[in-house]
Amino acid sequence: MGQMIDFKRPDGSTCRGYLAGAGAGRPSVIVIQEWWGLNDQICGVADRFARAGYNALAPDLYKGRVTQQPDEANHLMTGLDFPGATHQDIRGAAQHLKAMGGKVAVMGFCMGGALTIAASVHVPEVSAGVCFYGIPPKELADPANLAVPLQAHFANKDDWCTPAAADALEATMRAAGRAPEIYRYDAAHGFFNERRADVYDANCAQQAWDRMTAFLGKHL
Repeated sequence: MGQMIDFKRPDGSTCRGYLAGAGAGRPSVIVIQEWWGLNDQICGVADRFARAGYNALAPDLYKGRVTQQPDEANHLMTGLDFPGATHQDIRGAAQHLKAMGGKVAVMGFCMGGALTIAASVHVPEVSAGVCFYGIPPKELADPANLAVPLQAHFANKDDWCTPAAADALEATMRAAGRAPEIYRYDAAHGFFNERRADVYDANCAQQAWDRMTAFLGKHL
Protein backbone atom coordinates (compact mmCIF):
# COMPACT_ATOMS: atom_id res chain seq x y z
CA MET A 1 0.00 0.00 0.00
CA GLY A 2 2.80 2.40 0.91
CA GLN A 3 6.26 3.03 -0.51
CA MET A 4 9.76 3.93 0.56
CA ILE A 5 10.58 7.63 0.22
CA ASP A 6 13.39 10.03 1.11
CA PHE A 7 12.53 12.99 3.32
CA LYS A 8 14.58 15.91 4.59
CA ARG A 9 16.02 16.10 8.09
CA PRO A 10 16.35 19.52 9.78
CA ASP A 11 20.12 19.42 9.16
CA GLY A 12 19.51 19.20 5.40
CA SER A 13 20.45 15.55 4.95
CA THR A 14 17.90 12.88 4.06
CA CYS A 15 16.36 9.89 5.80
CA ARG A 16 14.54 6.95 4.26
CA GLY A 17 11.11 5.97 5.46
CA TYR A 18 7.99 4.02 4.59
CA LEU A 19 5.06 6.31 3.71
CA ALA A 20 1.48 5.07 3.56
CA GLY A 21 -0.76 7.88 2.39
CA ALA A 22 -4.40 8.69 3.11
CA GLY A 23 -4.47 11.98 1.22
CA ALA A 24 -3.56 15.66 1.50
CA GLY A 25 -5.02 17.45 4.48
CA ARG A 26 -5.51 14.27 6.50
CA PRO A 27 -4.03 13.94 10.00
CA SER A 28 -0.78 12.02 10.21
CA VAL A 29 1.07 9.57 12.43
CA ILE A 30 4.81 8.87 12.70
CA VAL A 31 5.28 5.14 13.34
CA ILE A 32 8.52 4.29 15.16
CA GLN A 33 10.06 0.85 14.86
CA GLU A 34 10.88 -1.71 17.53
CA TRP A 35 14.52 -2.68 18.01
CA TRP A 36 14.21 -5.13 15.09
CA GLY A 37 14.33 -2.33 12.51
CA LEU A 38 11.92 -1.09 9.86
CA ASN A 39 10.47 -4.50 9.03
CA ASP A 40 7.30 -5.70 7.32
CA GLN A 41 5.34 -5.63 10.57
CA ILE A 42 6.04 -1.93 11.16
CA CYS A 43 5.24 -1.13 7.53
CA GLY A 44 2.01 -3.04 8.06
CA VAL A 45 1.12 -0.80 11.01
CA ALA A 46 1.66 2.23 8.75
CA ASP A 47 -0.62 0.66 6.13
CA ARG A 48 -3.26 0.05 8.79
CA PHE A 49 -3.18 3.70 9.79
CA ALA A 50 -3.59 4.72 6.15
CA ARG A 51 -6.66 2.51 5.83
CA ALA A 52 -8.00 4.25 8.95
CA GLY A 53 -7.58 7.66 7.31
CA TYR A 54 -4.16 8.77 8.53
CA ASN A 55 -1.01 9.52 6.57
CA ALA A 56 1.68 7.38 8.22
CA LEU A 57 5.45 7.62 7.91
CA ALA A 58 7.84 5.13 9.51
CA PRO A 59 11.41 6.49 9.46
CA ASP A 60 14.18 3.94 8.88
CA LEU A 61 16.30 4.62 11.96
CA TYR A 62 18.71 1.75 11.24
CA LYS A 63 19.42 2.84 7.64
CA GLY A 64 18.21 -0.40 6.01
CA ARG A 65 19.33 -2.86 8.68
CA VAL A 66 16.72 -5.33 9.93
CA THR A 67 17.11 -8.40 12.13
CA GLN A 68 15.13 -11.15 13.82
CA GLN A 69 17.88 -11.99 16.32
CA PRO A 70 17.64 -10.42 19.79
CA ASP A 71 21.43 -10.12 20.20
CA GLU A 72 21.77 -8.25 16.91
CA ALA A 73 18.72 -6.13 17.69
CA ASN A 74 20.25 -5.14 21.00
CA HIS A 75 23.50 -4.27 19.22
CA LEU A 76 21.66 -2.09 16.70
CA MET A 77 19.61 -0.35 19.38
CA THR A 78 22.67 0.24 21.58
CA GLY A 79 24.46 1.80 18.61
CA LEU A 80 21.61 4.14 17.72
CA ASP A 81 22.13 7.89 18.17
CA PHE A 82 18.95 8.49 20.16
CA PRO A 83 19.21 12.32 20.24
CA GLY A 84 19.89 12.32 16.49
CA ALA A 85 16.97 9.98 15.85
CA THR A 86 14.72 12.28 17.88
CA HIS A 87 15.83 15.71 16.68
CA GLN A 88 16.67 14.79 13.07
CA ASP A 89 14.98 11.62 11.77
CA ILE A 90 11.72 11.86 13.72
CA ARG A 91 11.48 15.64 13.52
CA GLY A 92 12.17 15.45 9.79
CA ALA A 93 9.32 12.94 9.48
CA ALA A 94 7.06 15.28 11.45
CA GLN A 95 7.92 18.21 9.20
CA HIS A 96 7.33 16.11 6.08
CA LEU A 97 3.91 15.04 7.32
CA LYS A 98 3.04 18.54 8.52
CA ALA A 99 3.62 19.80 4.98
CA MET A 100 0.91 17.39 3.78
CA GLY A 101 -1.61 19.22 5.99
CA GLY A 102 -3.25 18.27 9.25
CA LYS A 103 -1.88 17.64 12.73
CA VAL A 104 0.84 15.06 13.44
CA ALA A 105 1.04 12.43 16.19
CA VAL A 106 3.89 10.08 17.00
CA MET A 107 3.64 6.47 18.16
CA GLY A 108 5.95 3.52 18.54
CA PHE A 109 6.74 0.21 20.16
CA CYS A 110 9.47 -0.80 22.65
CA MET A 111 12.48 1.27 21.53
CA GLY A 112 9.99 3.22 19.45
CA GLY A 113 7.84 3.76 22.54
CA ALA A 114 10.77 5.37 24.31
CA LEU A 115 11.42 7.54 21.25
CA THR A 116 7.72 8.43 21.13
CA ILE A 117 8.02 10.05 24.56
CA ALA A 118 11.28 11.74 23.55
CA ALA A 119 9.67 13.13 20.39
CA SER A 120 6.60 14.25 22.35
CA VAL A 121 8.93 16.27 24.58
CA HIS A 122 11.35 17.63 21.95
CA VAL A 123 9.60 17.82 18.54
CA PRO A 124 7.38 20.93 18.35
CA GLU A 125 5.45 19.69 15.29
CA VAL A 126 4.00 16.78 17.31
CA SER A 127 0.49 17.26 18.73
CA ALA A 128 0.05 13.92 20.55
CA GLY A 129 1.94 10.73 21.39
CA VAL A 130 1.03 7.06 21.85
CA CYS A 131 3.65 4.92 23.54
CA PHE A 132 3.71 1.13 23.62
CA TYR A 133 5.91 -0.41 26.34
CA GLY A 134 8.88 1.92 26.14
CA ILE A 135 10.25 4.68 28.40
CA PRO A 136 13.31 6.84 27.62
CA PRO A 137 16.12 7.54 30.07
CA LYS A 138 15.54 10.90 31.76
CA GLU A 139 18.68 12.36 30.19
CA LEU A 140 17.10 11.87 26.75
CA ALA A 141 13.67 13.19 27.70
CA ASP A 142 12.08 14.00 31.04
CA PRO A 143 8.39 12.96 30.96
CA ALA A 144 7.63 15.81 33.37
CA ASN A 145 8.34 18.19 30.47
CA LEU A 146 5.85 16.52 28.13
CA ALA A 147 3.26 19.12 27.18
CA VAL A 148 1.22 17.26 24.51
CA PRO A 149 -1.44 14.62 25.26
CA LEU A 150 0.08 11.17 25.87
CA GLN A 151 -1.52 7.76 25.78
CA ALA A 152 0.58 4.79 26.92
CA HIS A 153 0.08 1.02 26.77
CA PHE A 154 2.07 -1.26 29.08
CA ALA A 155 2.23 -5.01 29.65
CA ASN A 156 1.94 -6.47 33.14
CA LYS A 157 4.22 -9.39 32.20
CA ASP A 158 7.08 -7.23 30.97
CA ASP A 159 10.59 -7.68 32.34
CA TRP A 160 12.07 -4.89 30.17
CA CYS A 161 9.62 -1.99 30.48
CA THR A 162 8.43 -3.25 33.85
CA PRO A 163 5.15 -2.44 35.65
CA ALA A 164 7.24 -0.55 38.23
CA ALA A 165 8.75 1.59 35.46
CA ALA A 166 5.28 2.30 34.09
CA ASP A 167 4.09 3.30 37.56
CA ALA A 168 7.09 5.62 37.95
CA LEU A 169 6.38 7.27 34.58
CA GLU A 170 2.79 7.92 35.59
CA ALA A 171 3.80 9.25 38.99
CA THR A 172 6.38 11.59 37.45
CA MET A 173 3.89 13.01 34.98
CA ARG A 174 1.08 13.44 37.48
CA ALA A 175 3.43 15.13 39.95
CA ALA A 176 4.23 17.61 37.17
CA GLY A 177 0.54 18.32 36.60
CA ARG A 178 0.20 16.17 33.48
CA ALA A 179 -2.71 13.83 32.83
CA PRO A 180 -1.46 10.85 30.80
CA GLU A 181 -3.93 8.24 29.60
CA ILE A 182 -2.28 4.99 30.68
CA TYR A 183 -3.50 1.43 30.13
CA ARG A 184 -2.10 -1.82 31.44
CA TYR A 185 -2.70 -5.24 29.91
CA ASP A 186 -2.36 -8.74 31.31
CA ALA A 187 0.01 -9.60 28.46
CA ALA A 188 3.69 -9.85 27.57
CA HIS A 189 6.09 -7.27 26.13
CA GLY A 190 5.40 -7.00 22.40
CA PHE A 191 1.76 -8.04 22.65
CA PHE A 192 0.77 -5.80 19.70
CA ASN A 193 3.15 -7.51 17.26
CA GLU A 194 1.10 -10.05 15.29
CA ARG A 195 4.26 -11.49 13.71
CA ARG A 196 5.45 -12.80 17.10
CA ALA A 197 3.25 -15.72 18.04
CA ASP A 198 5.11 -16.15 21.34
CA VAL A 199 3.85 -12.83 22.73
CA TYR A 200 1.02 -11.60 20.49
CA ASP A 201 -2.32 -11.15 22.23
CA ALA A 202 -5.08 -10.48 19.69
CA ASN A 203 -7.63 -9.25 22.21
CA CYS A 204 -5.25 -6.87 23.95
CA ALA A 205 -3.87 -5.64 20.62
CA GLN A 206 -7.36 -4.86 19.30
CA GLN A 207 -8.33 -3.12 22.52
CA ALA A 208 -5.16 -1.02 22.36
CA TRP A 209 -5.80 -0.16 18.69
CA ASP A 210 -9.36 0.94 19.46
CA ARG A 211 -8.20 3.08 22.37
CA MET A 212 -5.41 4.58 20.27
CA THR A 213 -7.60 5.50 17.31
CA ALA A 214 -10.18 7.07 19.65
CA PHE A 215 -7.38 9.08 21.29
CA LEU A 216 -5.97 10.20 17.94
CA GLY A 217 -9.43 11.10 16.68
CA LYS A 218 -9.86 13.36 19.72
CA HIS A 219 -6.48 15.11 19.53
CA LEU A 220 -5.80 15.30 15.78
